[in-house]
Amino acid sequence: MQNIITSIKKLFYLWRRSQVPVKQPIKISRIDNLIIFLVCILISIISSYKLLLISPLNIADIFSWFLTFTEILIFSGVLILVSKKENPAISSRQICLIITLLLALQVTKLTLASTISPLSLIIPPALIISQGMGSITALAWVSIASLIWPDPEIVINNNLFFILLVCASIVSLLGGRIRSRAQLLQLSIFVPIGSFFSQWILIGKDKISFVNQQNFILANGNIFSDSLVLAIAMLFTILFMPIFESIFGLLTKARLLELADKEKPLIRRLSLEAPGTFEHTLLICGLAEEATRMIGGDIDLIKTGALYHDVGKLHAPNWFIENQDGSKNPHDELDDPIKSAVVLQAHVDEGLKFARKNRLPKLIANFIPEHQGTLKMGYFFQKAKEKNLDVNEYYFRYKGPIPQSKETAILMLADGCEAALRAMNINASDKEALETISNIICSREKDGQLDDSNLSKGEIFLIKRAFLNVWKRIRHRRIQYPTSKNNTFS
Repeated sequence: MQNIITSIKKLFYLWRRSQVPVKQPIKISRIDNLIIFLVCILISIISSYKLLLISPLNIADIFSWFLTFTEILIFSGVLILVSKKENPAISSRQICLIITLLLALQVTKLTLASTISPLSLIIPPALIISQGMGSITALAWVSIASLIWPDPEIVINNNLFFILLVCASIVSLLGGRIRSRAQLLQLSIFVPIGSFFSQWILIGKDKISFVNQQNFILANGNIFSDSLVLAIAMLFTILFMPIFESIFGLLTKARLLELADKEKPLIRRLSLEAPGTFEHTLLICGLAEEATRMIGGDIDLIKTGALYHDVGKLHAPNWFIENQDGSKNPHDELDDPIKSAVVLQAHVDEGLKFARKNRLPKLIANFIPEHQGTLKMGYFFQKAKEKNLDVNEYYFRYKGPIPQSKETAILMLADGCEAALRAMNINASDKEALETISNIICSREKDGQLDDSNLSKGEIFLIKRAFLNVWKRIRHRRIQYPTSKNNTFS
């Protein structure tokens, strides 16, 4: 019996160790919380105040208003909780955007509900939210926005309500996966066309009129007019999307792909002024991308972050071994391990300056300090000990912070494994390569570098296998071609 209990305890222990650590959401200041709460109160008031305009007003009417007010306030809170659950790193600005869009929708419903189709009111904001904060948050926003109508007199046709939910759900789901502006443009064309034919089938052909409309654009109830206004609203949303990205710190797939363009000035400069660092960056990209794909992470984010993680080396490229031609090493001439460590730390500080100067999104800038975490500069620390210098290990560690996401943690591991794997003998076995990878990752774990990364034990195992797979792909022999005078062989 004792052995059975011990075995069960071990199984539970191993199960707990294999689970993903709980990621704590970013704390929001009291002032921001107060502003968000006041906006939620305002939404509840706007959505329910007409219930108090009934004359004569009795206790039952007041109670009905209070229930509606509380219900809408709870809905707003649920929306915020859903957004935090999907994006633990969501900022107060982004929460304000979600709530402000809900407030704007309620105000627009009161003023224009009789002239504009609900399709044009709900679908464009859903596209913004899905692009910047994810499909689940967008679906939650659509559900709440569709259910809370400020005026009980405004009744939506059941078929139109069904079409609204279907179109908004499609936009929410696809919006979080779209990876280019061209695909967004296609979505803004096909969704209105789909809504047009859906209304034609479910609502009726008698609602279509192309001529003899005095207020053609704002002819609510006219199927063609509703679809046209929806298409125009979605096109304007796409047009102003970069402004939303800049103001509210949204990082869309399309924005990530634009930043990953190797013709971007900062990346181009890195390839010209620090070619060794650039080559090192491309190799890390391959390792990190494969590992992220293996665990189901954000591939576009890590691909872009990896390209910019070492831009700080542009401040002094020749001080880093990968950019040296082997003739002389500035660190040897300096002959001061402490000052050399300062130079290495400077590539992180300068990288953050480059990020601010080039207006890189915060999620991309985070890769610059977090890929080094608080790792020890072992080479120069050892040099200092050889010189019998009485120095604190603190001066030979990067300032951090340690990786705060799976993607930055993967980049740290890829950065550590890249040089070791590239230096391995071409005849090395898979077992030797996996042992090298495991030793490097284990050392990062023991040093506490992965404590805040949210990586589970199972995911770390998959990362090791991914690195091994990449090493197996790049480790190959080249055929020794025969040479001739005219060099005709290729």
